[in-house]
Amino acid sequence: MPPATAETVQADLAACRAMLAGGSKSFAAAAKLLPRRVAEPATALYAFCRVADDLIDEGGGAARLAELRVRLEGIYAGRPHGHVADRAFARVVSRFAIPRALPEALLEGLAWDTEGRQCPDEAALEDYAARVAAAVGAIMTLLMGCRDSQALARACDLGVAMQLTNIARDVGEDARNGRLYLPHDWLREEGIAPAAFLAAPAFTPALGRVVARLLRRADALYRRSEAGIARLPRDCRPGIAAARFVYAAIGRQVERQGLDSVSRRAVVPAHRKLRLMARSLILLGNRPADLEAPALPGTAFLVEAVEATPLREAPLPLPGFRDRLVWAVDLFDRLDRIDGRAAVPVR
Repeated sequence: MPPATAETVQADLAACRAMLAGGSKSFAAAAKLLPRRVAEPATALYAFCRVADDLIDEGGGAARLAELRVRLEGIYAGRPHGHVADRAFARVVSRFAIPRALPEALLEGLAWDTEGRQCPDEAALEDYAARVAAAVGAIMTLLMGCRDSQALARACDLGVAMQLTNIARDVGEDARNGRLYLPHDWLREEGIAPAAFLAAPAFTPALGRVVARLLRRADALYRRSEAGIARLPRDCRPGIAAARFVYAAIGRQVERQGLDSVSRRAVVPAHRKLRLMARSLILLGNRPADLEAPALPGTAFLVEAVEATPLREAPLPLPGFRDRLVWAVDLFDRLDRIDGRAAVPVR
């Protein structure tokens, strides 16, 4: 890819921002709270994710996925497709030495959707969450200027935890759209047949026990992620901590509703979000055992890919401390769902 002028770079970023503003006003507004060193590459990342998601939404299945893989090949070869998102993301990939395995994982998650893959057990769900959520967390950690393997492992924990929370919150909504995240073996242990539940989704105490089990797993990962947040640049910690607390609070709201996320969708009130955001300013736990814990089996390949990809340029100096709370909540809420496509239909 020939060197771009400053004018070309800014024009591409402006086009990416305009593209996102049309479909995600929350991201467009929240990105303004980011320092330029993170806001610009995050915008390019999200724009490429949006392009990929839109292509799959248009239909075409395997053909569209093949097209996306060709475009990703061009990005990593320095010959991006003419689309502004491809050009902008190619510069981000080069500047931050993003391993190809990370965006490839995102595309693989889309492929799993297209193929109708199911989640027979927790390991399969973890593998899926690694692709549609943890991969984004790993990329964002690189954009923040952090390549520490322990911090990356904990960022992946946070991404998986958020995905599990989304699943717990959206059981009914997903089922009514013919989608199911809950591990099939968990359901069967409670006497629930996945296909029968999808045919007539209804809350039962047995389903509540499955949701509670999912939330317990998410909470364990939220707690472990705190040690990684403490390793991030100072100006990034409050925002990511806010995302951790607000997402965990969604699980508490599901519990307040008797674990029934079929009849209604849990929503954390604004006043509670504000208190949680204030809590994020307090120093998080930094337990050595948590920091040193190995990456989840399903996310280890993401951490290993970064370890094998050294940064070719000196990192940019960090700006002063600023509040990033609203940005982090909106960004992770949007990216880890990839426009709500991270759901696997049961056949």
